[in-house]
Amino acid sequence: MRDDANFGIGTLDPLAQGFLDQLASMPRSKTWEITPEEARAGFRAQIKMFGPKDVPIGKVKNLTMPGPGGDLPLRVYTPVAAGGEALPALLFFHGGAFRVGDLDSYEPVCRLIAGAAGCRVIAVDYRLAPEHVFPAAVDDAMAAARWVEANASELGVDPNRIAVGGDSAGGNLAAVVAQLAHKEGEPRIACQLLMFPVTQFGSPFPSMQEFGVGYLLEKDALEYCYERYAPRELWSDARVSPLLTQEIAGLPPAYVMLAGCDPLHDEGLAYAKKLRSGGVKVDVADYHGLIHGFTNFQAVLPQAHEALTAAAKALKAAFETA
Repeated sequence: MRDDANFGIGTLDPLAQGFLDQLASMPRSKTWEITPEEARAGFRAQIKMFGPKDVPIGKVKNLTMPGPGGDLPLRVYTPVAAGGEALPALLFFHGGAFRVGDLDSYEPVCRLIAGAAGCRVIAVDYRLAPEHVFPAAVDDAMAAARWVEANASELGVDPNRIAVGGDSAGGNLAAVVAQLAHKEGEPRIACQLLMFPVTQFGSPFPSMQEFGVGYLLEKDALEYCYERYAPRELWSDARVSPLLTQEIAGLPPAYVMLAGCDPLHDEGLAYAKKLRSGGVKVDVADYHGLIHGFTNFQAVLPQAHEALTAAAKALKAAFETA
């Protein structure tokens, strides 16, 4: 956990401030002023510009599996010198407010986690809104978890050491899969890696107001995306807002990464506290002074590599005790 005496939870790290100033100098349209295709292209370009480059990996393989809406693309990352033995696996769901994000934009993150955790990372290209509304993404995520467990031998995966993880919207899906898998009794999820997770649509927490404008992730843009993913009358469904579940006891251990200047900070912390209240083992890494999704911006925020490596090492330790 980063807790610098030089700045508090609500004070931006100077490097993060510089990054936001750089973004502010670049022309950007409002989320509701552009098409989903334009938004996705812009997201990919931003990650390519500010993300890490040339992260080493042993092997990358593209697969498809039969999904609820047709073929579902997956990408499997195998660490260097892994060989063909069965490894633990992280089923990874990308971020992007359920509207943007894809396998390519999160490849550097997946590569780094695979190498530092010594596991296979299996990224899932789930269906996006507004073309595919709730519960399409949840259905895809659950189908992928079941398929990976059922095909563990062919994938070189240890079926007893499968984790779920993701950031932002992907963290939401990981939390929901863990809840549904526990409720339904399958598949077996060893642990959760939740980075800056969306845990409650229509968040009532102070960080959404304090950091909802000017800190990269904008409250109005977020709610615009939420409304296209699920109508407001469904926001209280635990499959949309996992913080609202009443069934906590027995969920797998979790590593929750937060950023102090993130609108989602408080709801992520609230979920970590709720898990703990139900007897779930939880580690919280709260990076004060940093912004939502900062792990994607390693070219300008050196703390990103440190934080992602720490998360991967925690995942590795969780696999060792699973």
